[in-house]
Amino acid sequence: MIELEWSQAIEPHTALASIGGATRPAETRRAWVHRAPEDQVLALYASASEVDPQLAAPWWLKALATGGLSSRSEGFLLEDRVGKLLDARPGWVFVPWSSDGDSGYWEYMPSERRVTGPAVPTTLVLTHRHTGWLDIHPVHLTTGQPPAPLAVNGMGDLRSNLARWESVL
Repeated sequence: MIELEWSQAIEPHTALASIGGATRPAETRRAWVHRAPEDQVLALYASASEVDPQLAAPWWLKALATGGLSSRSEGFLLEDRVGKLLDARPGWVFVPWSSDGDSGYWEYMPSERRVTGPAVPTTLVLTHRHTGWLDIHPVHLTTGQPPAPLAVNGMGDLRSNLARWESVL
Protein backbone atom coordinates (compact mmCIF):
# COMPACT_ATOMS: atom_id res chain seq x y z
CA MET A 1 0.00 0.00 0.00
CA ILE A 2 2.88 2.39 0.73
CA GLU A 3 3.89 2.23 -2.95
CA LEU A 4 0.46 3.53 -4.00
CA GLU A 5 0.56 6.27 -1.38
CA TRP A 6 4.01 7.32 -2.60
CA SER A 7 3.00 7.33 -6.28
CA GLN A 8 0.11 9.64 -5.39
CA ALA A 9 2.46 11.87 -3.38
CA ILE A 10 4.74 12.54 -6.36
CA GLU A 11 1.99 12.84 -8.96
CA PRO A 12 1.11 16.42 -9.97
CA HIS A 13 -2.19 17.55 -8.47
CA THR A 14 -4.89 16.95 -11.10
CA ALA A 15 -6.60 20.27 -10.42
CA LEU A 16 -3.39 22.03 -11.40
CA ALA A 17 -3.30 20.36 -14.83
CA SER A 18 -0.33 19.00 -16.72
CA ILE A 19 3.27 20.13 -16.29
CA GLY A 20 3.96 19.56 -20.00
CA GLY A 21 3.88 23.29 -20.75
CA ALA A 22 6.16 24.29 -17.88
CA THR A 23 9.06 26.53 -18.86
CA ARG A 24 10.82 26.61 -15.47
CA PRO A 25 11.14 24.29 -12.48
CA ALA A 26 8.75 26.27 -10.26
CA GLU A 27 5.94 25.45 -12.68
CA THR A 28 6.47 21.71 -12.11
CA ARG A 29 6.04 21.85 -8.33
CA ARG A 30 2.46 20.62 -8.25
CA ALA A 31 2.63 17.38 -6.30
CA TRP A 32 1.96 16.69 -2.64
CA VAL A 33 5.72 16.39 -1.96
CA HIS A 34 6.11 20.03 -3.04
CA ARG A 35 3.33 21.45 -0.84
CA ALA A 36 2.88 19.23 2.22
CA PRO A 37 4.66 19.89 5.51
CA GLU A 38 8.30 18.91 5.07
CA ASP A 39 8.35 16.55 8.05
CA GLN A 40 5.39 14.59 6.63
CA VAL A 41 7.07 14.36 3.22
CA LEU A 42 10.28 13.08 4.82
CA ALA A 43 8.39 10.54 6.94
CA LEU A 44 6.49 9.13 3.96
CA TYR A 45 9.66 9.03 1.87
CA ALA A 46 11.52 7.17 4.64
CA SER A 47 8.73 4.58 4.91
CA ALA A 48 8.38 4.12 1.16
CA SER A 49 12.12 3.92 0.51
CA GLU A 50 12.43 1.12 3.07
CA VAL A 51 10.16 -0.95 0.82
CA ASP A 52 11.82 0.22 -2.41
CA PRO A 53 15.39 1.58 -2.10
CA GLN A 54 15.26 2.65 -5.80
CA LEU A 55 12.13 4.71 -5.17
CA ALA A 56 11.44 7.50 -7.68
CA ALA A 57 11.77 10.78 -5.79
CA PRO A 58 12.90 14.35 -6.43
CA TRP A 59 16.65 14.92 -6.22
CA TRP A 60 16.16 17.47 -3.43
CA LEU A 61 14.17 15.02 -1.30
CA LYS A 62 16.90 12.39 -1.55
CA ALA A 63 19.47 15.06 -0.62
CA LEU A 64 17.30 16.30 2.24
CA ALA A 65 16.79 12.77 3.58
CA THR A 66 20.56 12.18 3.72
CA GLY A 67 21.28 15.56 5.33
CA GLY A 68 22.87 17.11 2.25
CA LEU A 69 20.28 19.89 2.05
CA SER A 70 18.84 21.70 5.04
CA SER A 71 15.37 22.23 3.54
CA ARG A 72 13.17 21.63 0.53
CA SER A 73 13.22 25.38 -0.16
CA GLU A 74 17.03 25.21 -0.48
CA GLY A 75 16.56 22.70 -3.31
CA PHE A 76 13.86 24.83 -4.93
CA LEU A 77 16.15 27.87 -4.77
CA LEU A 78 18.92 26.00 -6.59
CA GLU A 79 16.47 24.83 -9.27
CA ASP A 80 15.29 28.41 -9.76
CA ARG A 81 18.83 29.81 -9.94
CA VAL A 82 19.87 27.26 -12.55
CA GLY A 83 16.72 28.06 -14.52
CA LYS A 84 17.39 31.79 -14.39
CA LEU A 85 20.99 31.33 -15.57
CA LEU A 86 20.09 29.03 -18.46
CA ASP A 87 16.99 31.00 -19.51
CA ALA A 88 19.30 33.94 -20.24
CA ARG A 89 21.50 31.86 -22.58
CA PRO A 90 20.55 30.96 -26.15
CA GLY A 91 20.13 27.29 -26.98
CA TRP A 92 19.09 25.97 -23.56
CA VAL A 93 15.60 24.47 -23.33
CA PHE A 94 13.87 23.41 -20.13
CA VAL A 95 12.29 19.94 -20.39
CA PRO A 96 9.63 19.71 -17.68
CA TRP A 97 9.11 15.97 -17.69
CA SER A 98 11.71 13.85 -16.03
CA SER A 99 11.47 10.89 -13.68
CA ASP A 100 8.44 10.79 -11.42
CA GLY A 101 8.41 13.61 -8.92
CA ASP A 102 11.45 15.38 -10.34
CA SER A 103 11.52 18.91 -11.68
CA GLY A 104 12.81 18.43 -15.20
CA TYR A 105 16.16 19.15 -16.80
CA TRP A 106 17.76 21.39 -19.44
CA GLU A 107 19.00 20.46 -22.91
CA TYR A 108 21.51 22.44 -24.95
CA MET A 109 20.01 21.99 -28.41
CA PRO A 110 22.95 23.29 -30.53
CA SER A 111 25.10 20.41 -29.21
CA GLU A 112 23.24 17.95 -31.45
CA ARG A 113 25.08 19.42 -34.43
CA ARG A 114 28.33 17.89 -33.15
CA VAL A 115 27.27 14.32 -33.90
CA THR A 116 25.92 12.55 -36.95
CA GLY A 117 22.73 10.62 -36.39
CA PRO A 118 19.97 10.69 -33.80
CA ALA A 119 21.39 12.24 -30.65
CA VAL A 120 20.63 13.22 -27.09
CA PRO A 121 21.81 16.82 -26.63
CA THR A 122 24.07 18.01 -23.83
CA THR A 123 21.85 17.79 -20.77
CA LEU A 124 22.07 19.44 -17.35
CA VAL A 125 20.27 17.71 -14.48
CA LEU A 126 19.98 18.25 -10.76
CA THR A 127 21.20 15.30 -8.73
CA HIS A 128 21.56 14.03 -5.19
CA ARG A 129 24.72 12.02 -5.99
CA HIS A 130 27.16 14.78 -4.90
CA THR A 131 27.00 18.14 -3.10
CA GLY A 132 27.49 20.21 -6.24
CA TRP A 133 23.92 19.04 -7.01
CA LEU A 134 24.40 19.32 -10.80
CA ASP A 135 25.48 16.85 -13.49
CA ILE A 136 26.13 17.57 -17.13
CA HIS A 137 25.65 14.74 -19.61
CA PRO A 138 27.61 15.25 -22.86
CA VAL A 139 25.86 15.03 -26.22
CA HIS A 140 25.76 11.45 -27.48
CA LEU A 141 24.13 9.23 -30.06
CA THR A 142 20.95 7.47 -29.03
CA THR A 143 22.57 4.20 -30.08
CA GLY A 144 25.25 2.82 -27.83
CA GLN A 145 26.18 3.50 -24.24
CA PRO A 146 25.73 7.09 -23.00
CA PRO A 147 28.83 8.71 -21.49
CA ALA A 148 29.11 9.07 -17.74
CA PRO A 149 27.82 12.38 -16.38
CA LEU A 150 30.31 15.06 -15.36
CA ALA A 151 29.83 16.41 -11.84
CA VAL A 152 29.41 20.18 -11.69
CA ASN A 153 30.70 21.67 -8.45
CA GLY A 154 27.75 23.98 -7.78
CA MET A 155 26.49 27.23 -9.28
CA GLY A 156 29.91 28.92 -9.30
CA ASP A 157 31.39 26.09 -11.35
CA LEU A 158 28.37 26.15 -13.68
CA ARG A 159 28.67 29.91 -14.25
CA SER A 160 32.45 29.74 -14.78
CA ASN A 161 32.47 26.80 -17.17
CA LEU A 162 29.15 26.96 -19.00
CA ALA A 163 30.52 28.66 -22.13
CA ARG A 164 33.31 26.08 -22.37
CA TRP A 165 30.91 23.18 -21.90
CA GLU A 166 28.59 24.64 -24.53
CA SER A 167 31.47 24.70 -27.00
CA VAL A 168 32.84 21.19 -26.39
CA LEU A 169 30.11 19.01 -24.91
